[in-house]
Amino acid sequence: MASGSTTLDASESDKRRQILDGAREVFLACGFDGASMGGIAKAAGVSKGTLYVYFDSKEALFEALTLEEKRTLAENLFRLDHDDPDVPAVLRRLGLTFVDEMCRPDHVAAVRMVIGASEKFPRFGRAFYEAGPVQGAERLRVYLDAQVAAGRLRPADTALAARHFLDLCAGGTLRRLLFAVGDPPTAAEKSYLVGEAVRVFFAAYGPET
Repeated sequence: MASGSTTLDASESDKRRQILDGAREVFLACGFDGASMGGIAKAAGVSKGTLYVYFDSKEALFEALTLEEKRTLAENLFRLDHDDPDVPAVLRRLGLTFVDEMCRPDHVAAVRMVIGASEKFPRFGRAFYEAGPVQGAERLRVYLDAQVAAGRLRPADTALAARHFLDLCAGGTLRRLLFAVGDPPTAAEKSYLVGEAVRVFFAAYGPET
C-alpha cells in the first residue's frame, strides 16, 4: 500500500512539474495579462480540467511558479562551505554563479514579468522577493556569521554585508539589463565585476589587522 502511495505521489509531482513547465513557457512568451489557462493547458499537454485540479486560477499558478523557481534558485546558488578558510575564493565562486544566473535572458524576462504583474497583484512581487533575494541574502548572512566567528571577517552587520556583496556583484548589471540597455556582460567582464566586488567587500569587512 505504501509503495502504491509513493508511486501516486511521484505521478502527481510529475504532472505538477509538467504544468509548471508549460506555464513558464506561456508566461514568458505572453506576460501575465496575455497568458490564458487554455494556452497554458495546451503548452503543458494537459486538459483544462486537469489544470484546474492542480491550480484553481491563473493567479495561483503564476504565484506557485515564481515562488518555486526563486526558492530553488536560492537553494542551488547559496551552497556555501562554512569551513573553507579561503573566504575570498568562496565569495568569488558565489559571485560568478550569481552574476551568471542574474544575467540569463529568461531570468531578466521573469523579473520584468513579475514587476509588471505586481502593480495589479502586489503579493506576487512580495512573494518573489521573499523567496529569492531575501532567502539568498539570508543564506549568505549565515555563512558570513560563521566567518566572523572564525575570525576570517571582522564583526559587522552581516545581514547588511550580505546585501552589499550581492549588489556589488550584479545590482548595476541587472538594472541595466532590465531596461534593455546593452548586452549581457562577457565572461571577462563578469570576472572583473566579481573580482572588484570581492575586493571592495574585503576592504569593508575583511579581518582586522
